[in-house]
This record gives sequence, structure tokens and C-alpha cells, in this order.
Amino acid sequence: MTTPTTTEADESARRHLRPASRTRRNVLVVATMLVLLAVVVVISAGIGQVVIPPSEVLGSLAHHFHLQIGPLPQHPQGEHTLWIIRFPRIVLGLLVGAALGAAGCLLQGVLANPLAEPGVIGVSSGAAVGACLMIVIGGVGVNGWALAGAAFVFGLATAAAVYIMSLRDGSSSAIMLVLTGIAVNAFALGIIAYLTFVATTAAREQIVFWQLGSLAGATWSSVWVVLPLVIAGVAASMLLVHKLDLLALGEIQAASLGINVENVRRQVIVLVAILTAAAVAFAGIIMFVGLIVPHLMRLIVGPRHAILLPTSIIGGAIVIAAADLASRTVMGDADLPLGVFTSLVGGPVFFILLRRSRHAGAGW
Repeated sequence: MTTPTTTEADESARRHLRPASRTRRNVLVVATMLVLLAVVVVISAGIGQVVIPPSEVLGSLAHHFHLQIGPLPQHPQGEHTLWIIRFPRIVLGLLVGAALGAAGCLLQGVLANPLAEPGVIGVSSGAAVGACLMIVIGGVGVNGWALAGAAFVFGLATAAAVYIMSLRDGSSSAIMLVLTGIAVNAFALGIIAYLTFVATTAAREQIVFWQLGSLAGATWSSVWVVLPLVIAGVAASMLLVHKLDLLALGEIQAASLGINVENVRRQVIVLVAILTAAAVAFAGIIMFVGLIVPHLMRLIVGPRHAILLPTSIIGGAIVIAAADLASRTVMGDADLPLGVFTSLVGGPVFFILLRRSRHAGAGW
């Protein structure tokens, strides 16, 4: 019997250690991201016109969960500020970021396209058409729930239209989905432009503001509407991670391994539509999160969706929480629209990520 050489034995040992080492690294990444998310949330809750120290923010949270730990806010309006104004805004931001991060990861995986993001299947532009139409019909005083409902329904309907129009002989393709999405997005932008043109001056301002994206005015009621949709969408997405990994090998290879490619693509489009529509219904259009976060996480944790999807969800929540904190503090008392901030920062960041991934040899 041949005795393995030292080099062969070392290489074998390294192969056995790699999965354990990779798992420890992924656990460390997730733990670090969760700690960072908690820090951003606590800081965001304490900063504003009413300044609340982190210890009092944590104390207020503990007391609401019936834990007598830490001090309560000393400011007379501290509790009201936290639980009526800031926490609903923060929680809604976390849900929006998680939804957009998950949607971007899913769509990039199923289309094998690094430029894919939730808006490519028309959800965002369709939601904008619904919101603009409701503002024009109902005027400036239109009910916020009617506005969100119209955005949600039109977003889902547009995504369904993109998928149906991309079908050929009962099946779709990644390239047809992208091209159909581009055409539908262009048509929707034309409708938005027309509605903006015929709207009154006050309605026009509201249309523009909605499209810029903002978490201002978030309430617990909106949180309770978005929460079950995001939880259901994320839970269903986690069931598809193995199939998405197989799709990365190519559609023919995935089909030979027993994957119904068209069925997976249809499921992903439904989930992306629900997640994105839920996100934009109350927050408006927020660009780049669904595009950049999966890219960044892929560079950090690799392409396996079992870890890429959870980190994209957490990363999206971190990005929106941090961006919202910056957008409401960078200009003093003025609230910079969230979509403006994510676009201004997201464009250069995405370019840097592309350059780094190219030099590192990372690709699709």
C-alpha cells in the first residue's frame, strides 16, 4: 500500500478543514453584522431634536419587555419620541431594507445577472404609477393607506405583466425577462411623466416627494402591514437557496439535476414582487439597495445562497437604518429624502465594488 506524501497529506487536511473554517467565518460575519445592526438602531433611536442617551434607549426597550433593567428616558417627551416617532420609523426601515436585500439576492441568483435588482421586473415603476394615479385622482389629501394600497397592487400587477409578456411557448428566459422589464419600465415612466404633467402644483410636489423615498411619517400600523409580508417572503426565499445554487451551474445543468427551472423562476418572481411591493408601498422608491447589498455580501461570504441570502437580508437592514439616520441628520433639522441619499452614495459604492470584484477575479 502506498503511503501518501507529506504534501498530499497536508492538502487533504486543508480540504477537511475548509468547511469548518468557512462555517466559523460565516458565523463571525453574521454575528458582526447583527452587532453592527443593533448599534445603528440604538444610535438612530437616540439622535434627533430630542437627544436620548443609548443607556436610556436600551432601558426603555427593556422596560417595554417587562425587564427592569436600565434607566428610562429623563426627557419628558422621551418615551413618546421613542415609541411613537422613532421606533416605528426604524423598524419599518429595517423591514424595507431586509425586503430589498432579499429581493435583490433572489433576482440576481435566478437571472444570473449582476445588474439585476428588484426594479428590473417593473415592481418599483408599477408601484410609482399606482401612487401617482392615486395622488392625481385623490389630490394632496389622499389617504396614506389608499396611496400605499395602490402602490402595492400596481407593483404586483406590473411584475405579473412583465412575466406573462416574457413567456414564449409557455416558458420564459432570463434575457427576455430583463428586456421585457426594460420596456415596461420605460412605458411606466412615460405614464408617470404624463400624470406629473397633468397634476396640480401641490399634487406634483407630492408625486416627486413620494418617488424620492422616505420613512418620515411611519407608524406602527404600517409596520404591522409590512411585517407579515416580509417574514413570509423571507421564509419562503430560504426554501429556495439550494435550487438557486444549482441554477448557478447553468439552466441545462440544473434541469439535468432535477430542477424545474421555470417553476423556480416563477416562484422567485412572485417573492421578489411581494417583497419589493411591500417595501415601496410605504417608503417610496429606494434605489441601489437591492443591487449593491448582494454584490457586497457576495464578495464577503461567497456565492452560496444559504449564507448569501441571510447576510443580504441583514445587510439591507443595516444600509437602510444607517442611510435613514444620515438622511435625517446630515442637513440639521431638514429630512433629506432617503432615496436621494442611497442614490448619491450607492452609485460610487457600486462602481468601487465592480472595480474590486474585477481585480479580485470575482465574477458570474
